[in-house]
Amino acid sequence: MKFVDTNILLYAISKDPLEQRKTDIAIAILEAPVGELALSVQVLQEFFVQATRVSREGALPHRLAEEYIDHWQAFEVQDSTLDLFRAAVASCRRFRLSYWDAAIIEAARIAGCDTVLSEDLSDGQSYGGVRVRNPFRSGPHRRAPRE
Repeated sequence: MKFVDTNILLYAISKDPLEQRKTDIAIAILEAPVGELALSVQVLQEFFVQATRVSREGALPHRLAEEYIDHWQAFEVQDSTLDLFRAAVASCRRFRLSYWDAAIIEAARIAGCDTVLSEDLSDGQSYGGVRVRNPFRSGPHRRAPRE
């Protein structure tokens, strides 16, 4: 199972012609059968905040953002828990990540995912067995750094 970061959801709704390639890729990812993808409450929260932000070009009305979120809840959604919080804090120290990035990694781990699809984390990097893959990156992947 793969874990989807917020940027995948945001590209899926983008109307920016300069992002069309990324939009197509994001939509294809999100067409995966139920059981193949997971996300977290944090990802849904970040999507809602960013997608409805008044300063965002093409901001979604709240109701439409909620409809997208309702649809994506068909995938496994990892709740925010005290155990997740503690694991993320430990990953902040271990991997020198921001708390929010560490929470993504740890939500993926708890959900049983071995891959995080994200544009925001280091492509190819493994964080204690959870590897990041940037689905928008063209060309061959660089050799992944060791843990």
